[in-house]
Amino acid sequence: MISPAGNHQPSSTPAALIAFAWTLVGVPLVYGLYQTVKTASSLFTG
Repeated sequence: MISPAGNHQPSSTPAALIAFAWTLVGVPLVYGLYQTVKTASSLFTG
């Protein structure tokens, strides 16, 4: 199947940009998980 845009080769994304994007998403995610586990543990431990 031919793409409607013609014969375009896929462009590569720089590794630094991928690492930056994962950091931008990963840091708040890890912090939120840490806070959730900390709060949930206090509910179960008393």
